[in-house]
Amino acid sequence: MAQLDDLTSFLDHELRIDALPDYPQALNGLQLENEGSVTKVASAVDASLPVFKKAIAAGADLLLVHHGMFWQGAQRTRGAQYQKLKLAIDAGMAVYSAHIPLDVHPTWGNNIQLATALGMNDTEAFFDWKGIKLGVCQTLDITRDELLTRLKSAVDSSVHLCPGGAERAGKVGIITGGAGSEVAAMSASGIDTFISGEGPHWSYPLAEELGLNVFYAGHYATETFGVRVLADVLSERFAIDHEFIDHPTGL
Repeated sequence: MAQLDDLTSFLDHELRIDALPDYPQALNGLQLENEGSVTKVASAVDASLPVFKKAIAAGADLLLVHHGMFWQGAQRTRGAQYQKLKLAIDAGMAVYSAHIPLDVHPTWGNNIQLATALGMNDTEAFFDWKGIKLGVCQTLDITRDELLTRLKSAVDSSVHLCPGGAERAGKVGIITGGAGSEVAAMSASGIDTFISGEGPHWSYPLAEELGLNVFYAGHYATETFGVRVLADVLSERFAIDHEFIDHPTGL
């Protein structure tokens, strides 16, 4: 058993929750507390009602998520929002969310974990966003097709490719999640091949015009890495059980 305050203090410090920018609805940190103790951590990408039900059924008293309870902004406590709160409170399950702080963490983050899975072991941070570097990049001397094979294996899912650039991967940039709208910025940054989760329709033809390869590897699939690793870290440090709640959206 661990104390919730100890876990959240550790996470707040290591993830730099108060120092890093994010979208207002992210509300990073402890979003819902419990009576103060934790015996099992569940980790998931989204704080959705089905995920809450799965986490509670698994016996978790702390749910660690990437997209928190208030991702849609301020809303009335009714319907699914009421059900989530009631289920969690009745079960004594706390909820902790980390969005951008988990994306960009240099060891546990979604970006670096995906990069490592692709064989990118000499990355550097890139792409300025609100005073921080949002992604990682590295030159890879492999073909675009080889990178596609590696990426499919890493995310264990299908990957949509826009083959707008050269057949060699070149300088590869990674920003997980929904950064596909940044194709013009990627091209301007000297990126040859861009990996993200998803993007708008217009990002594909624009990437072709810019001569940029883009891999759309799934918003969900590219953001399972951080919460999995973070739960492992908590389990080892605080000697508590943990479980990943897989609830893919297919997007």
